[in-house]
Amino acid sequence: MSTANNSPIDLSLMPAVFAQYEEQQGALIPILQKTQAIYGYLPMEALQLIADRLDISLGRVYGVVTFYSQFYLERRGKHVLKLCNGTACHVKGAPSLLAAVEDEFGVGAGETTLDGQLTVETVYCLGSCALAPMAVLDDEVIGRVQRDSLLRRLRKQLDQSSST
Repeated sequence: MSTANNSPIDLSLMPAVFAQYEEQQGALIPILQKTQAIYGYLPMEALQLIADRLDISLGRVYGVVTFYSQFYLERRGKHVLKLCNGTACHVKGAPSLLAAVEDEFGVGAGETTLDGQLTVETVYCLGSCALAPMAVLDDEVIGRVQRDSLLRRLRKQLDQSSST
C-alpha cells in the first residue's frame, strides 16, 4: 500500500487533550476523536500514550479504535474520495471509475498517494442507488458520476490544495 511519509509524531500536542477530559470518566472515545482531529489519524505512539494516561491496556484502546469505523490507524490524504461499489453502483460502472482513478493518480482503493494528497476508499452503499454510480469527494456527494467529470474534479481539488 502506498502511504504518505512517516514523519515523527509530535506528542506535545496531547496534554491539552488530556486536560480537557481530566475529570471525566469514560472519556476514551472523545480523546480518540480529538487525537484524530489533531493528527488526521491515530498514530500508534498516541494510542500508547492514551493507554498509559488512562491506565488501560493498549489492547482495549486498539479494540475501541478498530470497532468504530470513524477511526483510522493510517494516514489519510488531504482529500478523500469514496467510491460506492454497492450493487447499483457496481452495475452502473463503479469498477471502471476506480480503474480510471488508479490509472490517473496511481492510487487504488484503500491507498493514499505518496504525497499525502489523496486517499481512495471503496464503500458499499451510500444510500442513493437511484443516483448510481455515486462518489463522495471531501464530503461532497456526486451522483451519476462520469469518468471524465470525476477525474476533472479530482484534478481541480488536488491543484487547489497544492497551490495553497
